[in-house]
Amino acid sequence: MTAPTAASTAPPTSVSPTPRQVWTRTRGLVLALLLLIAAGVVLATAHSGAQHGRLDPRSADQHGSRAVAELLKDRGVSVRVATTLEEATTAVGPDTTLLVTTPDLLTPGQQSELRAATADSAGRTVLLAPGSPSVDTLVPGVRTTSTGPVAPHAPQCLLPAAHSAGTADTGGFRYTADGLETLACYPSGGLPTLLVVQEQASGDSIVLGSADFLYNSRLDSQGNASLALQLLGSRPHLVWYLPSLADPSATGNGGDGAGRDDADNNRSFADLIPSGWLWGTLQLAVAAVLAAVWRARRLGPLVTERLPVAIRASESTEGRARLYRKANARDRAASSLRSATRTRIAPLLGISPRNAHSPAVLLPAVSARLSTIEGDLDAVLFGTAPADDAALVRLADQLDTLEREVRIS
Repeated sequence: MTAPTAASTAPPTSVSPTPRQVWTRTRGLVLALLLLIAAGVVLATAHSGAQHGRLDPRSADQHGSRAVAELLKDRGVSVRVATTLEEATTAVGPDTTLLVTTPDLLTPGQQSELRAATADSAGRTVLLAPGSPSVDTLVPGVRTTSTGPVAPHAPQCLLPAAHSAGTADTGGFRYTADGLETLACYPSGGLPTLLVVQEQASGDSIVLGSADFLYNSRLDSQGNASLALQLLGSRPHLVWYLPSLADPSATGNGGDGAGRDDADNNRSFADLIPSGWLWGTLQLAVAAVLAAVWRARRLGPLVTERLPVAIRASESTEGRARLYRKANARDRAASSLRSATRTRIAPLLGISPRNAHSPAVLLPAVSARLSTIEGDLDAVLFGTAPADDAALVRLADQLDTLEREVRIS
């Protein structure tokens, strides 16, 4: 059995940290990573159930519409969910109500195809909050003018469904119609937020300025439930169309997904940001700048303070060495080692402290004191920065050897 070498029995240094030191340095990052993964798993599990988006008839969330869908089923109305334009257009007919939840999400090509399918279907088409990007195509002759808050409004019209429901939570977009046979209900600011347009073949189109009355959380308020059941339950079949950007037809018929960039229907990125977020972001940016200025300003000149407790030289040396190693400051570490060695050997050679760091004075004195010198004395005492940690360790050994030889010579 061979005896252990000096390298294998030497205590670990800052150049070769122990596994415990590595764990101590990285355990915070590992713990944060584990917490992040756990949070992701919990969120994924929480959202993996039967939860869907806004106005989805399968969603029981506060902004879902499962409640009105169940009420319609209880009245004998079949509810079918469509997520593509093809599913929606093939299902239209005289005994069908087509509900389009987000018309503005449709490309111009999709809007034209949907309009062609519903114009002569003799069925009912209900559009929820269509804006200027879609209402001109889906209901020609109808225009949006402005928007208002969603609040309880009286019907003030002769539409039987609205008259029976009474006050309901309406608002949002306001509409005008040019040369069309319409019924205008629930005015806000003098303009209707519900517009019924008579179509060909005994069909009709209903334009609603807001869809809030269909939310689960609002269905039991005012006459919302009655209005929803009468508007959507007038025919035995209801197709609930949820437009999606994943629909293959969004990239067909000349629409490459950028149809919204037409000159008349152009909306910038800022238009898609909810109100209040821009001001919130600006406030955060100002706060960040002020925090940076506060942290960067100096409260006065740097001063040297005595430590409140006595620290052993070995601990101070090791702590500084670890800081140098963390910053890869081998140049500063080497300069500190060389300066300390020159300062200690200069009195032994009869050199004043002022000339201890002068190569022209120190090197001849060391050469005269030592009969044999290993290596380049100039490179050891006044050389360049080591290229790696191993070279820095060799330099420290060379300086220790040089100082020891000067002392015993």
